[in-house]
Amino acid sequence: MKLPQKEYLQSAMFGFNDALVSTTGVIVGVSAGTGNKEVVLLAGAVTILVEALSMGSGQYLSSKSAHQLDRSDASRIPLISGLIMFGSYFLAGLVPLLAIIFTPVEHGRSVAIIAALACLLVLGYVKGKIVQVSPLRSAVEVLVIGGAATIIGIVVGQIFAI
Repeated sequence: MKLPQKEYLQSAMFGFNDALVSTTGVIVGVSAGTGNKEVVLLAGAVTILVEALSMGSGQYLSSKSAHQLDRSDASRIPLISGLIMFGSYFLAGLVPLLAIIFTPVEHGRSVAIIAALACLLVLGYVKGKIVQVSPLRSAVEVLVIGGAATIIGIVVGQIFAI
């Protein structure tokens, strides 16, 4: 029973982290590039839906392939892993999008970044508790790695602003 728990945790961590990083990067990058709230909302919504579906289906297919290679009889595990990936990506992707929805776009960028970084910190802390390692160290690790990736996405959006 250890394998499904491990696989489910991997799916959740990957989905939450990736959505917080990439969706925030897209939303903040596009908002810096255009400043048009409708365009930013469209880009954010499309990113969340397409990426959640892509990540969920990719997790399902990769998990199924690994179980087939192992000749494992666990037919439900890939489906559950895919659904966890989809759900975690979708939920975490809403964090920066809601910042844009509820604030003016010029303030929404800062709110989106702060909210995403705060969620990365919480994600790392919770992960530390689950895997029984230092929650503080885990929180800082997830924040630093995810934060660096987020900042790179934002810088790229500002470099290519239209």
